[in-house]
Amino acid sequence: MNFSTRLGKLAPYPFVEISRIIAEKRAAGADVVTFGIGDPDIPTPQPIIDRLLSASQHPPNHRYPETDGLPEMRRAIAYWYEQRFGVGLDPDKEVLPLIGAKEGIGHVAFCFLDPGDLALVPDPAYPVYGVGTMFAGAESYIMPLREEQGWQPDLSAIPRDVAQAAKVMWLNYPNNPTSAVASAEDYAAYIAFCREYDIALLHDAAYSEVGYAGYRPTSMLQVDGAKDVGIEFHSLSKSYNMTGWRMGMAVGNADMIKALFQIKANLDSGIPQAIQEMSMEALTGPQDCIEENRVIYQRRRDRVVSALQNMGLPVAVPQASLYIWAPVPAGFTSAEFAARLLEDIDIVVTPGSSYGQYGEGYIRLSLTTPDEQVEKGCQRLESWAIPAPREG
Repeated sequence: MNFSTRLGKLAPYPFVEISRIIAEKRAAGADVVTFGIGDPDIPTPQPIIDRLLSASQHPPNHRYPETDGLPEMRRAIAYWYEQRFGVGLDPDKEVLPLIGAKEGIGHVAFCFLDPGDLALVPDPAYPVYGVGTMFAGAESYIMPLREEQGWQPDLSAIPRDVAQAAKVMWLNYPNNPTSAVASAEDYAAYIAFCREYDIALLHDAAYSEVGYAGYRPTSMLQVDGAKDVGIEFHSLSKSYNMTGWRMGMAVGNADMIKALFQIKANLDSGIPQAIQEMSMEALTGPQDCIEENRVIYQRRRDRVVSALQNMGLPVAVPQASLYIWAPVPAGFTSAEFAARLLEDIDIVVTPGSSYGQYGEGYIRLSLTTPDEQVEKGCQRLESWAIPAPREG
């Protein structure tokens, strides 16, 4: 049997591999502490679950949903953006519900990219930006993210002929995996660049509700001109502990939203309406859970940063996101150091190289692990003497 050549271009999805390793270690009796996958361990708030339970009893919700979602769902998304960011959205033209942000991020490449086209993709980055580009038959031009530049792409380093050929630019702030944040001035520069070169600007804002010590991340759409060139992807997964329910949204430029709808209408049948109803409850109901989450994650952030610094790793304290981005000791690759942590003290982290070539030299630790597991893992880290790298 012959399969498509694109399958041969796919590296193993890193989080599938991490789950496999954890299962193997636990099956062998190991007490594994995982800082691997960014999947909130905190339950979905009960009022949101209650809305799902009641909505599941409503017969119209047992039938096919519409690709563009319930009108009430789109209005709820627009309401949330207005309340949270002061951004006005037309719910009928500038809002599209998604089966989780990942689905929309993966599909949107088909709206803009034909075989041989070029996408500007950051590195390190969430792998789906590049994978979606590849599925569309296009090529990724890598924008390196470096610590000395605050993990922001250097637009001046993009050759003019590349900028003129590029069809899309991907951004993600607060950033996964580096935890970097972007300012309004940063967004204004990206918007101006994309307007100059007629590039579609695609911003993944899934971590906007995880900010620390009073910091509240901004939306790209708060900046003048953003809607002229771009759309923003968002998700209820991290904000409301709803990763398992698969609810996200794309908002912004009306023509771009229409294009994504056209792709989705031919590939999926929309979000189950009971899940849309629970999502409406999340977006329009009490927002206490977001602050409660922040308190929990900030406590974990501080403990993990302390443990890593006690090991001698020069870790920056992130302002936002669910991740700690830590440099590995000299002499190790990111994969080698992650392997030693797993082998020696049964701790799972994600090698920075999983996010691209410029992620080499770092590991990512997720804060979506229960407090007692965080403490157990930190104690192991603090009591572990970093070994010398293996020779050869």
